[in-house]
Amino acid sequence: MPETRPAYCNIPASQAVAGKDILLEIYDETGQEFLAVAGQKGLTINRTADTVEVSSKDTAGGWKGYLAGMKEWSIDTDGLYANGESSHQSLRSAFESSNFVCLKIVNGKTGADMFGGLAVIADYSLEAPYDDAMTYSISLSGNGALVDLAGA
Repeated sequence: MPETRPAYCNIPASQAVAGKDILLEIYDETGQEFLAVAGQKGLTINRTADTVEVSSKDTAGGWKGYLAGMKEWSIDTDGLYANGESSHQSLRSAFESSNFVCLKIVNGKTGADMFGGLAVIADYSLEAPYDDAMTYSISLSGNGALVDLAGA
């Protein structure tokens, strides 16, 4: 009997997206131009929902039940620190003044917008090890929904 695979296992390679092509962009301080965050290496988009337990003594079969609660998103990115780059100047300014950052995630290869939103900078760390290049890591906490721009 031939083995049947679930449909999600048959995604053609032409639909796959290379992580190296995905860029985080932010508006500059004037709000006129999107800037790719200089030196990016990693990018993680986190989307989570609180869970609300709705179990009771008579829940079917003794299994807990849940409902989705409030949702949130965040973005973590890191890379080589490029001192003087306008993207890092804008990030530094937004962090120091506690301003929101308007951002979008873009497929740099195709130019297609993927996601967009408004966030605060929760962490903007710089690391300068003795035996390696200076790097940064940034954590952005979303304010409101992360908008799917691919379907817009």
